[in-house]
Amino acid sequence: MAYSPDYDNTGVEYYSIPSFKFVCGDSIPVRLAYRSYNPSSSKAVCIPTCYGGLVNSTLAYQSDDGVFSKHHVVVIAMLGNGESSSPSNRDNFPKKLDYRDCIHSQYELLTAHLGIKQLDAVLGFSMGGQQAFYWACMYPDFMKNAVPICGSARTSGHNYAFLEGPKAALESSSAYAEGQYRAKGISPAKGIQTFARAYCAWLTSQAWYREKQYQKLGHKDLQTYIKEHSETMLKGWDPEDVLILARMWQNGDVGVFSEDGDYTKALAAIKCRMLVMPGRTDQYFP
Repeated sequence: MAYSPDYDNTGVEYYSIPSFKFVCGDSIPVRLAYRSYNPSSSKAVCIPTCYGGLVNSTLAYQSDDGVFSKHHVVVIAMLGNGESSSPSNRDNFPKKLDYRDCIHSQYELLTAHLGIKQLDAVLGFSMGGQQAFYWACMYPDFMKNAVPICGSARTSGHNYAFLEGPKAALESSSAYAEGQYRAKGISPAKGIQTFARAYCAWLTSQAWYREKQYQKLGHKDLQTYIKEHSETMLKGWDPEDVLILARMWQNGDVGVFSEDGDYTKALAAIKCRMLVMPGRTDQYFP
């Protein structure tokens, strides 16, 4: 298991693809973790997980007044997150992961396994939002709507650069042991905490810190918040899962669907309706 032992995986199911070909060229069996809500509904929605997200930590909007309370909602753990096939649970997992791998595998789960013919919507937050953009480009006739929340069609240079800091903190930590932590029997917990501490300043906005919003979360002061955040963010995660997802995030760019790499042309070719929901003070996806 490559996530917190406190995680409740009630309702999580798994679908296996005997031979899945990755964009990098590797072919291996993969398994996708997912949860299906209200499967008898004729309207289906796909919600991919975000960075650090797991199936049951992802909002499914299934409360009585939830926007998808009458929809068949399928929450899918993207490849690399520790629930679906990842470096932590498959020895021969590819060294490079691409958003296209995630979407191709999710499409197979939805169509071949769950028998879904069309999606009413794909909705995602953060890296889930980036997946929503990829979905709209890759399967333009399969969904009616796409809703990226605080996500981008192309990772900005600023976003790419800030991820280098937490990655470097983890990779240079003694607990990571230059990637040999498993072979040497070293617990990677301290390495994950160094990643989380370096990530802390980027997780929320400058305004969030100025307004001391951490106090509303029960933290008495800034130092307490930083300490507790570092100890809980990605608790139990495997470093290689953390890193492979960060690299995929850095390389996100729907320009791969345009002959000249122009992401605006790829966006112009999208057929479904788009509801793009940015955050005014978002440091990740401006």
